[in-house]
Amino acid sequence: MSQRLAVAAAAASGVLVGSAMVATRYVVDQTGPGSLALMRYAIGFLCLAPAMLATGQAMRFARADVVPIAILGITQFGILIALLNFGLRFIPSARGALIFAAMPLITMLIGAALGREPLTAPKTIGVALTILGVGVTLGEKALAPGAGVWWGELAVLGSAICGALCSVLYRPYLQRYPTIAVSSFAMLASVGFLAVVAAGEGFFAAWPAITAPGWGAVIFIGLNSGVGYFLWLYALRHASPTRVTVFLSLSPVTASFLGALLLSEAVTGASLAGLAAVVIGIWIAHR
Repeated sequence: MSQRLAVAAAAASGVLVGSAMVATRYVVDQTGPGSLALMRYAIGFLCLAPAMLATGQAMRFARADVVPIAILGITQFGILIALLNFGLRFIPSARGALIFAAMPLITMLIGAALGREPLTAPKTIGVALTILGVGVTLGEKALAPGAGVWWGELAVLGSAICGALCSVLYRPYLQRYPTIAVSSFAMLASVGFLAVVAAGEGFFAAWPAITAPGWGAVIFIGLNSGVGYFLWLYALRHASPTRVTVFLSLSPVTASFLGALLLSEAVTGASLAGLAAVVIGIWIAHR
């Protein structure tokens, strides 16, 4: 039963990440990327805190575990986002999404190297199919020659490596402590880091000039992040990192279809073929 719930949580998390991408595209021009990330995860923490208090699962950790959990939170929400945003300044977003889609493959290799999970043929084939599906969904935009520079691609690859490392390294702490407590503390640590980044963008100098619909998008992204991150860690607690991260391939697919629905972006036959490849890849990876 816990395995099925973990799969459902991972799938929901992948879809939520994709919907947050669409909302971010809508509002990011109204504020800096660091400021948006700060508001996003501050709201996410405020979303998690009442649930933590209601369940009585306070953030009580062994002294030796406090710093590692904080570092994981800062890496996942601070360094990962900083590298991703930096990279996307120099390469097309479609190519960035394709590079980031390699995160399940990197997770699988790191997990195998650290002895956390076996490297099997079904997982390898499934992960490869999901990456292919993302590439087909994004189409020629992701592979067009002459667009972008190598350090942008390297930065996005670095962000995917950060996400893969966190996915593998979280599990020991999730087995010792309640998921809601680890989620809340890691996100709170990232808020402290992002406050420094947002200060450099002048976030605290004046009230952000965001429209009313833009604030609605910010609140949606924040709630999305809080719920999605909890589901992500719940899945990591009950399933292997590769079988969880493979659901991230649903994110660009979700963003593509929601972009068509809400932002009048085109949905092509390639998008449908890519979705089919992603679904088949996920199915194979979980066999």
